[in-house]
Amino acid sequence: MTATAPAPSPARAARATARLPRLVLVLAALLAALFAAAAPASAHAALTASDPQDGAVVATAPAQVTLSFSEQVAMGDDSIRVMDPAGKRVDTGELRDMCSGSTVRYGTALHSGLPDGTYTVAWQAVSADSHPVSGAFTFSVGAPSATSVALPDQQAGGGPVGIAYGIARYAAYAGFTVLVGGGAFILLCWRRGAAERSLQKLVVRGWVTLTAATLAMLVLRTPYTGSGKFADAFDLDGLRAVLDTKTGASFVSRLLLLGAAALFIAVLFGAYARRQKASGTEGADGSTGVSADASADVFADVSADDAASAAEAAKKETSDLGFGLAIGGTVVAGGIAATWALAEHASTGIQPGIAMPVDVLHLLAVATWLGGLVALLVTLHKVPDIEREAVRRFSKVAFTSVLVLAATGIYQSWRQLGSWSALTDTSYGRLLMIKVGLVAVLIAIAYVSRKWTGRLGAAGRAEDAEVSAEEHAAVTAGADVSRETADVSRETASGTAGSGADAAVEASDAEADPRRAAQLARQRAARDKAREKQVRDADPGRAGLRRSVLAEAGVAVVLLAVTTVLTSTEPGRAAEQETGRSSSAGPAVPNRAVKITLPFDTGGQNGKGSVRLELDPGRVGANTLHLWADGADGKPLDLPEIKISFTLEAKEIGPLPVAPDRDAPGHWSATGVQLPLAGDWRIDVTVRTSDIDQTTVQKNVKIG
Repeated sequence: MTATAPAPSPARAARATARLPRLVLVLAALLAALFAAAAPASAHAALTASDPQDGAVVATAPAQVTLSFSEQVAMGDDSIRVMDPAGKRVDTGELRDMCSGSTVRYGTALHSGLPDGTYTVAWQAVSADSHPVSGAFTFSVGAPSATSVALPDQQAGGGPVGIAYGIARYAAYAGFTVLVGGGAFILLCWRRGAAERSLQKLVVRGWVTLTAATLAMLVLRTPYTGSGKFADAFDLDGLRAVLDTKTGASFVSRLLLLGAAALFIAVLFGAYARRQKASGTEGADGSTGVSADASADVFADVSADDAASAAEAAKKETSDLGFGLAIGGTVVAGGIAATWALAEHASTGIQPGIAMPVDVLHLLAVATWLGGLVALLVTLHKVPDIEREAVRRFSKVAFTSVLVLAATGIYQSWRQLGSWSALTDTSYGRLLMIKVGLVAVLIAIAYVSRKWTGRLGAAGRAEDAEVSAEEHAAVTAGADVSRETADVSRETASGTAGSGADAAVEASDAEADPRRAAQLARQRAARDKAREKQVRDADPGRAGLRRSVLAEAGVAVVLLAVTTVLTSTEPGRAAEQETGRSSSAGPAVPNRAVKITLPFDTGGQNGKGSVRLELDPGRVGANTLHLWADGADGKPLDLPEIKISFTLEAKEIGPLPVAPDRDAPGHWSATGVQLPLAGDWRIDVTVRTSDIDQTTVQKNVKIG
């Protein structure tokens, strides 16, 4: 026989429980910091090609600029902007839809007669999974030139608007979880809870949170996908444009379904709660029946048979109403979950026809488990007389939810990752591992909660056995019991008289002084609250269960935050494909200054020496060039002429000439040296030491 660990004392359990809400507040603060420090959402769509290419140098100005994407995107007339070196727009502002089949391509026409120079293309779109994407690149006509265009340092979906939108997303998920989980807890586990004020407040607050968060995302959608300015939230034209998108339609659908959810809540906490309150019993399976006292009050004027029939009919009506609420609530909850599935990751990529219903099941399982957990926690804190069977029923519901969660999560992970390497090499995979770890912690704490639930059952059976023993002793010692009962009756009568006298005094004082009446009311409320708390804390098993459930809720808060960030992160499969496209474009070379030394010999007098060239930072884009010429004696050599050019033979770019300025004897420099593409560049240096003596030396260098 194994020894059982002693249960914690009520006082110690109460102190531990009092500290746990502070832990939840700390977790909430950490979540706020997480959202504040979160990077802009990486979306599913990616730019796969452009014409002209990034960094290309073309002989004549193109008639249009086209962009190709990995998947469908939403773009407007102002989504592609082309600017000349002075920052003036040179596009017509008209978007051209050039999509055909599986190819997603958009373009914009350019004005004719564009001069030579470097042009900047800035684009912005909304991916099919509702997240904004943006980028910029340059191309040159004739030869690269300096440009005054400053590219935006903030990606679409970032900044304060992105943080506010992310917080609203989290609030929406949290509200949905509490709304659905609280309703499921009442209908599946503890139907009598429909009449409890604390659970009513919880579910209503979940509905309010989800509704407010959806409205906030709707009005923030324009600045979130556009300018990033809060003032644009009041742009009615922008709001109309949002309503025409898939994401806007999902928000409107969710608000309509929340109207149906409000009707569900009204019936659940109205007619159904009144029937449950009038009901005096709740069976082991959650069914309800009308108590004898209630039947006597309601059916006092009819015969016994009619009263029994009416009570049975009332029981059936209550059961039918509960069944109807369960079916209607499931339909509404599934519809709200579908508004996420139809507008986000599940609607894009491979197998969307399977992924969307799986995503709906995943969301419902999460809400039933975590939302029910919150409802159980509130009940354990606020309601002193929850039945042990209700806790056991929730344990079964939670176990079923975890099974559904695991099955749907495995499919979603395979679909979004695509390979084992994406699990460690992408942000999505790393976040997914954190989520799986948090789920494992939740399951471990849930196992502890099941043990506390078992102790609750054992305590209850011990109490029942003790009561049975007392009843048996009372039967065998009837005379003693009768005498004790008589004594207790006399004491009770005396106490009642005393209490009646005290009550009469209090009543007379209250009538004489209204402030005294208010004080007495507060004292009675405090006394009743203290009595309820004493009843709750008297059971060590209940205190332990409340503590473990609160720990589960704290982990669930973090889990929900990670899930929110995960839904805003580019899936691993798409990230690996994008990495593959980038790696195939050319070798990755670190950005560092390129320093080379080239010896030369022009064949004439004083024609031998060397040139030292430094290109900083040695990367694609603008660079600064310095060149020093030294004679055979190592002293600075002041050459009459020097020329430099760059050629990328693999892409047939160049030679791109550079005319450096003479800074000092033997020293030349040039700024704004534009290298449009990464690769193996050939540097040619032409050195002239006299009117007829010159030579060209060259060397290949890697530019990152």
